[in-house]
Amino acid sequence: MACFLVPTAEAIVTTVIAKTAKDEKKDYTDVSIETGAEVQEKPAKMSFVRKLRWLSNMLWGGAVLLCFEHLWHGEVVPFPPFLTAASDPADTAVMLHEMSTVGVCMAILITAVWVGMVIVSNVIENRAEKEAPAVSQEV
Repeated sequence: MACFLVPTAEAIVTTVIAKTAKDEKKDYTDVSIETGAEVQEKPAKMSFVRKLRWLSNMLWGGAVLLCFEHLWHGEVVPFPPFLTAASDPADTAVMLHEMSTVGVCMAILITAVWVGMVIVSNVIENRAEKEAPAVSQEV
């Protein structure tokens, strides 16, 4: 009924953190003095803020999709009290239970997938960083 509110709340928090955090973009490209061509000393790593935006986008996407699904089934209406379960105290208890079980599980699952993405991204970046000096020595 209102399980989408939990990922929405997490999406709001991650969006605010990503917007207020300073994005320290590490750019290692430099221009060679002799040739004028760009030389890249180290592969650039993605900042954590950019990876946090991944989580924010995943959460917003899931929340919007779930909100649309609840609108489609008539559980969310465009007039107050907006959530049909909020009009009856018995339904409100069921709604809060659903939010605390299904909503929290969905938010945790989305965050766990994001953690996996960050780990894979870090492994790829570290592998590229280790291979970069070997490539420049061969040339």
